[in-house]
Amino acid sequence: MTYEGVLTKMQTELGNPIHYYLVFENSFLNLNQLLDKELEISFQGYQCLNCGKKKKIFRQGFCYDCFMASPAAGDWIMKPELSKAHLDIEDRDLEYEKKVQLQPHIVYLALSSEVKVGVTRKTQIPTRWIDQGAVQAIPIVEVPNRYLAGIAEVALKSQYADKTNWQKMLKNEVPPVDLVQERLRAGTFLPNEVQEYYSNQHPDLIDLHYPILTYPKKVSSLNLEKSPIYQGKLSGVKGQYLIFQDGTVFNVRTFEGYIVRILL
Repeated sequence: MTYEGVLTKMQTELGNPIHYYLVFENSFLNLNQLLDKELEISFQGYQCLNCGKKKKIFRQGFCYDCFMASPAAGDWIMKPELSKAHLDIEDRDLEYEKKVQLQPHIVYLALSSEVKVGVTRKTQIPTRWIDQGAVQAIPIVEVPNRYLAGIAEVALKSQYADKTNWQKMLKNEVPPVDLVQERLRAGTFLPNEVQEYYSNQHPDLIDLHYPILTYPKKVSSLNLEKSPIYQGKLSGVKGQYLIFQDGTVFNVRTFEGYIVRILL
């Protein structure tokens, strides 16, 4: 069978294990059903996720022009502490920025390769943790806007990593850590503006289980521009990565906006 379309990040459904779907315009693939099966991925071209034009992808699924202009690619996306909608200050589109920034956000600890601090909109839990390949996660504090979450994250970066080591995550090299205790410790480093939202009564610790037959001992990242055709046997899915039996891993998120053909 043949499937073709523009890559977007895999859709997920919480379960034991998590269910993964590649969704195209007119079809979708349930990746859990493809474990231990051969598939071929081939690069066919580009389509910007914002303007829809067949232009080379620059970053985050956007062509260069859209990346530089779209409010969905503003600096505050990656650096929440730069959010200014709460001050009624526009970056690129104040209406859009208010909609995204002025809603409940969660500052959390996640265990994927090591203990990591992060920020996400409340509506994106547990999706955000799944996308990072976390095996456990716990909220530290819920705040009413993105700015407060951002300054809390900045304060906690002195104690915790803020990025996942993707190679360790994919090889399942995860240290044993008590996230409940780490959350209590993290609470002592929160800035004054955030302290009123923190409670010593910890929320539920979330465990996440991925559809993986075997973890690779070594990983090699597939780059569609350097290797436009790849064939391999799927052995697992974790984070936003497809894991193949030969140790090749494919980060779907990295190649958003790429048109691919998948042969089963």
